Amino acid sequence: MASGLTHLLSALQIRGLTLRNRIFSTGHMAVMLEDGKVSDAMIAYHAAKAKGGAALTIIEAARVHPSGNSGRPAIRAYDPACVPGYARLTQTCHDEGCKVFAQLSHPGREMTMAADGSHAVAYAPSAVPNERFHIMTREMSVEMIAEVVKGFETSAENIRAAGLDGVEIVASHGYLLGQFLNPRVNLRTDAYGGTYENRMRIIHEVIAAIRRGGGAEMVVGIRLSGEEKDHDGVEAYEMLQIAQAIGANADLDYLNVTAGTSAGLAGSTHIVPSMRFDAGYTTPLSAAIRGVVSKPIFVAGRINQPQIAEQTLARGAADMCGMTRALISDPKMPRKAQAGQLDDIRACVACNQACIGHMLNACSISCIQHPETGRELTYGTRVRVKAPCKVMVVGGGPAGLKAAAVAAERGHDVTLCEAGEQLGGQVNLAQLLPGRAEFGGVTTNLAREVQRAGVKVHLNTPVTAQDVNKETPDTVILATGGINQTPEIEGADEAHVVSAWQVLEDQANVGARAVIANWRCDWVGMGLAERLARDGCHVRLAVNGMVAGQTIPQYARDSWLGDVHKLGVEIIPHMRLYGADAQDAYFQHTLSGEPVILEEVDTLVTALGTQSVTTLEAELADWSGEVHVIGDALCPRTVEEAVLEGLKVASEI
Repeated sequence: MASGLTHLLSALQIRGLTLRNRIFSTGHMAVMLEDGKVSDAMIAYHAAKAKGGAALTIIEAARVHPSGNSGRPAIRAYDPACVPGYARLTQTCHDEGCKVFAQLSHPGREMTMAADGSHAVAYAPSAVPNERFHIMTREMSVEMIAEVVKGFETSAENIRAAGLDGVEIVASHGYLLGQFLNPRVNLRTDAYGGTYENRMRIIHEVIAAIRRGGGAEMVVGIRLSGEEKDHDGVEAYEMLQIAQAIGANADLDYLNVTAGTSAGLAGSTHIVPSMRFDAGYTTPLSAAIRGVVSKPIFVAGRINQPQIAEQTLARGAADMCGMTRALISDPKMPRKAQAGQLDDIRACVACNQACIGHMLNACSISCIQHPETGRELTYGTRVRVKAPCKVMVVGGGPAGLKAAAVAAERGHDVTLCEAGEQLGGQVNLAQLLPGRAEFGGVTTNLAREVQRAGVKVHLNTPVTAQDVNKETPDTVILATGGINQTPEIEGADEAHVVSAWQVLEDQANVGARAVIANWRCDWVGMGLAERLARDGCHVRLAVNGMVAGQTIPQYARDSWLGDVHKLGVEIIPHMRLYGADAQDAYFQHTLSGEPVILEEVDTLVTALGTQSVTTLEAELADWSGEVHVIGDALCPRTVEEAVLEGLKVASEI
């Protein structure tokens, strides 16, 4: 057993079921269904975590009643057609020693669109509107409540038939059952509202229904938000009383504690908390509930490394640790922890870009650091080459690092040349933004992969066509990245204009009043605004889009917007930079076409994107070998595309 991880790597017994360690993957939508049923891709995705050593994987929230169906595809657990897919997934995970639970849910008022694009009828305990989705609801009748409860029973029957080990009830994040628990959402005056005992009535009925449908051996748990952290959300003291009462139910086996609610933009940032939240920040909530409940307590929320999970367990804050994004980033994390290979674990940096970011865009989830996740059927196994070749990778940013590591793992002789004195490319700038230091872990993790693979790395080594001819590689992978975009700005010779890169590298004196022109509506503009505001600068953030951070994953963006608002940053949307002079910055409104003059400006900070570095590509136009261009050298985008292209190219050569 790995030194110092005795709690994390110990087994746990729940209703006769043995979980081999204390690491589990929480229920989350993977966007891998086919016609609402489990697909081969989804099985491979969960199987990777099972093979990597996770004790338990909880399958994404399945619907228990047709009224809960929406435009977001979900497993219809009430339909027996779900059984074969569930069964195949379960058997595959069981073969690897991993247990499988299903999640059962009804969104209630958390509904956006129906499957056909029209607005769905959103049923809820009471006709209380939803602030986040701007939806008015229809109060459920007592007869409909009974139908939904019956749907949980029918769904449990199907899950039992499929051979799963347990069922988790979703009463967290402001979904239907959580709505019944909230006295500001549940305004009923019948047996399902009023007193907290009445508000919990449906919970106890659902637990009983699942026990009937699932049988005596089925593990039954419930997921609760220990605090919803939003306007009109359930407070921690209220949930403590609720959890204590629910925990006394003899048919319930565990409670799974999280935070947040889908009902509001502030609360929703806690559903998948970004790096702006402290690691393990939800554990005080689970610790409080564990203090009043005698059953096992699960917890999730920014537990991204085994050491953090071990500390959580050792101090009695929980009995199981949800490490979902940690497993997305490194499915082998549990086995590496077991072997004591902690430095080899690819730690999640909570960027939220390819996991929840993909899900919210209706795309299969993945990871910017490990694009093999979600693509297991294509890239899950490294195929060793029969005839190794000599590969030169030019550029040590994320694209080059991933390409070099994968090519070397496949057996090629790989040399990586980086012109600068350190690896990482633009990640080295990104990690300088406030609250983004953890993003530097991308470089740390990729550099470790390069080292393990045996790549020969040369720093301070710019490469020319002459160098390529001298080294005689068979293949050259150009990952030369990009440089700061510096277009012509009318009047710039009169104004004080500096680039975002100059500010981040402390090469500019910004002064007391700054305007940031942020074309991409990205991390850079938000980060610069926060940094300068914290330094005491008056900041106006002019973005060429609808909102600052428009291109950032929602749950990361929204918490950041709240922070910069507190700092007094003025955000001006729909701004196209036009020019500047000694006192003012000139913009054009992108919709009206009207001029907008921002007066009293000491410094105009430009965050206008990146240009590809293509010098070596042009020099090698007539070279006889094989040339591949990836990452920002191909087209300026993000770390996600850079790493993915590194994987793809290195898997093909």
